[in-house]
Amino acid sequence: MTTYIFLLLFVIILLLVILIMRKPTVDVSALREDNARLRERLSERLGALSQNAIELKNISGDIANFKNILMGNKQARGTFGERQLEDLVADIMPPESYSFQTVLETGVRPDCIIRLPYPPGDMIIDSKFPLESYNRLCSNTDDGMARKQFELDVRKHIDAIADKYIIPGKTAESAMMFIASESIFETLHREFPSAIEYAARRKVFIVSPSTLWATLNTIRAVLSDIKIKRVAGQIKKELDLLLADLSRLNERAIKVQQHFSQASADIEMLQTSVGKITPRAEKLREMDFGEE
Repeated sequence: MTTYIFLLLFVIILLLVILIMRKPTVDVSALREDNARLRERLSERLGALSQNAIELKNISGDIANFKNILMGNKQARGTFGERQLEDLVADIMPPESYSFQTVLETGVRPDCIIRLPYPPGDMIIDSKFPLESYNRLCSNTDDGMARKQFELDVRKHIDAIADKYIIPGKTAESAMMFIASESIFETLHREFPSAIEYAARRKVFIVSPSTLWATLNTIRAVLSDIKIKRVAGQIKKELDLLLADLSRLNERAIKVQQHFSQASADIEMLQTSVGKITPRAEKLREMDFGEE
């Protein structure tokens, strides 16, 4: 029994040794195909990465240009703000309800005028903003003088808008100061509430792209309502005139009817007279006057 066990163990060990010593066969053609596919995929990935790098470079250039606009000279920033304002107004308002760079009677040239009937009158929108002070504030967040200067410059700009663009009897009693950056708008409301309150007292509403969008849509709805009321007034006026014409026509129809009634009565009287004359004529014709 023991001999059989040792013999079985020997056979198992021998089989294991054969399996260990056996070399696996390699399919060279399959490896070549896999390598070719791998090189193809790597080439595609490299091409995609190259294209992404080019796009990233273009985006970086655009960001740099945008930064130059915001951080560069005042004229470039003003042009950017005016362009954004013009796009917003043109997308929302009907063409006859606004104008850009139109000179007022006082000689000033506002960025945008929203045409409204008086009252309230034309509303002026200014797209400029003291960005230099804001940049200094961002560079020195802990500088108290930078904060004071920024708020002072904002108040000066509010005064300039109120003095130039709020003209009693000519324009609306308020104007708008457009800030092209939502972040600056949010910073102004969060950290400088006194400047916002000052603007409200001077009747200058500070708006960002999103709040201006909502404001313009409200103004457009009001203009549509005014137009509907104007058309309704014209319709009522024409309806009143039509009713007056119908009343006169009815009076004249009654008079014509009275004339017809009188004519009918006269005809009946004529017929009565004819009816009386005809028998007498017949009697005269039947009389024998004799003949010589």
